[in-house]
Amino acid sequence: MLSGEIPGEFQSLQSLETLNLSHNNLSGEIPASLEKLRGLYTVDISSNELQGPIPNCQAFLNASVQELGRNKGLCGNARGLPPCTPFSKKGHNNNKTFLVVMFSLLSVSCLLISSIALLFAFKRKKDTDEERQSNASDEIFFSVTPFNGRILYKEIIRATKDFDAQYCIGKGGYGNVYKAELSSGDVVAVKKFHPLHTGEMADQRQFLNEVRALVETRHRNIVKFYGFCSSAGHSFLVYKYLERGSLASVLSKNEESKKLDWNKRVNIVKGVVNALSYLHHDCSPPIVHRDITSNNILLDLEYEAHLSDFGTAKLLNPDSSNWSNIAGTYGYIAPELSYTMQVTEKCDVFSFGVLALELIVGAYPGEFLSNLSILTAESIPLNNVLDQSLSPPPPEVVNKLMFILKLAVSCLNINPKSRPTMHTVSQLVFDHI
Repeated sequence: MLSGEIPGEFQSLQSLETLNLSHNNLSGEIPASLEKLRGLYTVDISSNELQGPIPNCQAFLNASVQELGRNKGLCGNARGLPPCTPFSKKGHNNNKTFLVVMFSLLSVSCLLISSIALLFAFKRKKDTDEERQSNASDEIFFSVTPFNGRILYKEIIRATKDFDAQYCIGKGGYGNVYKAELSSGDVVAVKKFHPLHTGEMADQRQFLNEVRALVETRHRNIVKFYGFCSSAGHSFLVYKYLERGSLASVLSKNEESKKLDWNKRVNIVKGVVNALSYLHHDCSPPIVHRDITSNNILLDLEYEAHLSDFGTAKLLNPDSSNWSNIAGTYGYIAPELSYTMQVTEKCDVFSFGVLALELIVGAYPGEFLSNLSILTAESIPLNNVLDQSLSPPPPEVVNKLMFILKLAVSCLNINPKSRPTMHTVSQLVFDHI
């Protein structure tokens, strides 16, 4: 259940179409900034403790009594609401205003009680599965073209048979990934977060982190994000389905790994570099992924890389602290996090260095990371570390791999200040590969 005030940051969700915040414990006034959501066409904020004027936009003005009712004292030009007065806007009431408001609220309450009674009688006639799907009273639906949020939710429940294990294609610490084929023929990947246990908010934070990091990111090397659903029953994210799965999975299978030739591996390095440079230098505020691993690089049919899994991502807001708990995957985490716990873009730079080495070696390069203080490009002869499952690379590719090896070592510098930025890495890759 959500509590507190509705965050004004919702105004940044410009693709938001359906907003359902009903049956929560939200209080205070609705942010006027929600008027900026031009794509919003349906809202349901019923059964909260909200008060004050509703935003002056069509989604709120066209909302029904049921969608606005059972709040502390809303006003505005919508059906069933009293008009706003100078007193109601300032939080002061005289007796006349109080009587008018109370009379209006009583009228609305009577109408709501009648409506609820009718709805309850109607819903009792539905079968259990249909009721479970339609009675998701506290979902927050969001959709990106071409999908409608509520339709997408029902489609996913149907396509996965309520997240049956046979549709699971991946498992993680915070949730599982399912493949869902929609009636339109589109195939999507659905990351369903594990249910919250009493008193635990970690999974919910991971979910909100991922939504916040993905909702405004648009890049060819970042997995395409379709939308999300948050409710008491389900919290999941919807992505484009990428046919070849994770880089880690491909590298771990001998036959699949052989198909990942040297040119494809060089292109994967380029894709990851482009994605990280975009997150660090083109997003405002910058986004640090914090979990760059081969498990979180997904490949399409053409073996192009797509960065995924933003559950541990952190937005570097210059007005707030960037200190945080350690997050990420063991073996890829920057060493300074063990004693500073201060998140910077250089944490991702280190993880990228590990990943680049992994692509050259064909497996996790743990033996080269045991003593970072003496690691140099000269201490790792290329011919001794090349993935032996592949044929030797031609001379022009050898030069590219040598450059990637040197770049990886510079990214693994034990001193974060001595590591290059991803913008610098991107420029170097563009110039030399």
